[in-house]
Amino acid sequence: MYLNGLCFITDGNICELTSREMSSIVLGAGVKWIQYREKNKTRRDIYNEAALLRKLTTKFKAAFIVNDHADIALAVNADGVHLGQEDLPVKEARKILGKGKIIGISTHNIEQAVDAEAGGADYIGFGPVFPTKTKDAGEPKGVEMLREIKKKIKIPVVAIGGINAENLKSVLDSGSDAVAVASAILKGDICKNTQDFLKILYKRS
Repeated sequence: MYLNGLCFITDGNICELTSREMSSIVLGAGVKWIQYREKNKTRRDIYNEAALLRKLTTKFKAAFIVNDHADIALAVNADGVHLGQEDLPVKEARKILGKGKIIGISTHNIEQAVDAEAGGADYIGFGPVFPTKTKDAGEPKGVEMLREIKKKIKIPVVAIGGINAENLKSVLDSGSDAVAVASAILKGDICKNTQDFLKILYKRS
């Protein structure tokens, strides 16, 4: 369930709704995977929001991943953690979370993707695939590199960065197992945007 389809990433910089409010809308529209990303709050506030989101995702029988903070993921009984290249190594995060939890890691090139699999990651996020305004996202990598990565590793690949309903098909054609999206869902009618993504994904499954 958690390693395919659509992963919604919370982003308070795009939308005035709280993480819980935006997540409630996308879950109601059919999303089954929430990734809680928060860069600007205290760890206490992040913990409090994560605890609320864990209750919400449990209600909807959806997977819940916390960005960056393995200890908070464990404290709220999240399904796992998503790490950046400058966060804890996968090996150390595994010591905190244990074998039963999911660990994903962001990658930006083939070498990082291969290293992530070798290091014990359960999945990788790869991107940005397309141009994006997300801070520090880096240069777009394109679907060709995404296709190459799929040939190099066996763990699931989640594409991220500038993905919208118009370019989603090209991402899926590259072999990506899932897509992670924030902006294209949060700008405008959140429910409709979510349903537009899911319709395309369901046609491919």
